[in-house]
Amino acid sequence: MWKWEAEGEAKAVIVIVHGAMEHHRRYGWLIEMFRLSGFHVVMGDLPGQGMTTRSSRGHIDSFDDYTIEIKDWIQAAYQFQLPVFLMGHSLGGLASIRLLQQEKLKLAGLILSSPCFGLINNPNRMLNLLSVLLNKLIPTFRMKTGLTIELATRNESVREIDCNDTLYITKVSVRWYRELVGAIKLAFTEVNKTQDLPLLLMQGGGDLVVDKKMVKNWFNMVPLSEKRYKEWPKCYHEIFNEPEREEVYEYAKDFIISQLKSVGYIV
Repeated sequence: MWKWEAEGEAKAVIVIVHGAMEHHRRYGWLIEMFRLSGFHVVMGDLPGQGMTTRSSRGHIDSFDDYTIEIKDWIQAAYQFQLPVFLMGHSLGGLASIRLLQQEKLKLAGLILSSPCFGLINNPNRMLNLLSVLLNKLIPTFRMKTGLTIELATRNESVREIDCNDTLYITKVSVRWYRELVGAIKLAFTEVNKTQDLPLLLMQGGGDLVVDKKMVKNWFNMVPLSEKRYKEWPKCYHEIFNEPEREEVYEYAKDFIISQLKSVGYIV
């Protein structure tokens, strides 16, 4: 994991969890925005992605590989002795929720960005059944994801950079897919176990990756004392990479500031 310290006096710490196929370097703009606004940032690469050596690329043995890693990042954030916020995008949002359904952590708030609570394009029934069989026989067998950079964002400058990104993953293992399916199911069946934290859930209205109807269903089900849903009508999946990203960032920052004010941490 890596840590970036705030410019000037810090208000809080933001732990960022990236999505599937990608890595922490794609969040350089967002990390810098938080730093300049007075926030420390803690982030790493999830197992099997980016620069991590914790697992083979595109593969995990269990979805718990993710939740264990995220908990380590949160523990590292505690060292700053400041309020800690958890932010998860897509797969990172799903993994963050699974962690908060399993454990109670000292967090000031949670931000979810297009969390993966359902996919728009699922494998057909035959392929799905085949994946169940292969998961038992050859769990490391890899297949193409079908996801493209064009599906993720409308931002041409980001697309251009991603086309030459050697850390970007294009294939995942059968075990990875089955663990994802299982985690999505558990996110719903164990929704009542979700730790009661202030939540901001932001969703791209034009998302071509995650099923926004499933996201809204989960949001309506989760029994939190304070929760806020914001849909960005034009945005694709990666709302923090879209042409509107500065507005998205300001909305997220305002949520963080409001939570800090509500507990009297800042005035």
